[in-house]
Amino acid sequence: MERKITFAQYGCGKMGKYLIRYGIEKGAELVAAFDVNPAILGKDAAEIAGDGYPATGIQIADASQADEILGNLKPDVCIIATRSTIAELEDIFTICAKHGINAITTCEEALYPWNSSPALTHKLDKLAKEGNCTLTGVGYCDLVWGTMVTNLAGSSFKITKIHGSSWYNVEDYGIALAEGHGAGFTPERFEKEIANINTMSPDELKELIESGQYVPAYMWNQNGWLCSKMNLHIISQTQKCYPTTHTADLFSTTLNATIKAGDPTGMRAVVTTKTEEGITLETECVGKVFAPDDFDRNDWTFIGEPETTVSVNRPATVEMTCATIVNRIPQLIDAPAGYVTTDKYPYNEYCVHDLNTYVKSK
Repeated sequence: MERKITFAQYGCGKMGKYLIRYGIEKGAELVAAFDVNPAILGKDAAEIAGDGYPATGIQIADASQADEILGNLKPDVCIIATRSTIAELEDIFTICAKHGINAITTCEEALYPWNSSPALTHKLDKLAKEGNCTLTGVGYCDLVWGTMVTNLAGSSFKITKIHGSSWYNVEDYGIALAEGHGAGFTPERFEKEIANINTMSPDELKELIESGQYVPAYMWNQNGWLCSKMNLHIISQTQKCYPTTHTADLFSTTLNATIKAGDPTGMRAVVTTKTEEGITLETECVGKVFAPDDFDRNDWTFIGEPETTVSVNRPATVEMTCATIVNRIPQLIDAPAGYVTTDKYPYNEYCVHDLNTYVKSK
């Protein structure tokens, strides 16, 4: 592509700060920005990008104006950095599809929603094909739980099991997520409200998830992505939730309360996927109020020949998510129309030059 890629930023919060700057500095042109926060509406997008960032001339508009503005501008890409479930993004994805605008999002479920929201994903896939554009979800998990894992698998002769573990501090993500992980619950409440799925059969849990009545842990979607990328055929998939605890009292700034020793500090959600090929994936998310010695970490172990373990400790999750999205933009533009998850993309690469120079087909 000879001209600059044009992009809109939908969501100008914590992620938007980096996405705006990374996009501009990789040679793309910001043409619109949206948010719902009254405190930043009307401001130049540069104020979100950081102190001293040169003015962009693009004022942040109310998200309610996205349909009209995007329909008039028709940028190459809309970057969405708002919510965590595919249902919460249906409206903006639909707007982008209607106007033929490629869209890429930080939404965790959007990485592989085929196994958690299949009906909605098929609906969005149809709309995107009609609009001749591509919708997808990308982020830190695309690399650290995805392409890093499948690339490393290429160094194995035989794999019988893949074990993955990701730890994160619920204090970093707000009260809704902390409570969703059971932080600060009593053991009895945790058992009733979170661990109640543990007795369900795989078919019962699958039906509950696909009906939209239960949002699974992030690894539910990730295991689906990994199996698709590795051409594994799933026999069954289950999720179990267990409370995490600490031996001493912990004060949570997010909950503004002290969690007593032995009470749930959060949740360990374990997703087990069995495949026809004999490879089992056992992956877990450990989200909790961190004790003083805890830190964000990711550990992946391949059991087989040879046995291999790789660890990524203290990752810069926000920055890695945003950089992965921006580097994926040329592949997004080149991808076929529809809801196309990144297991169908080439491996991501670092864009040394301006993004438009990597676009091949359009």
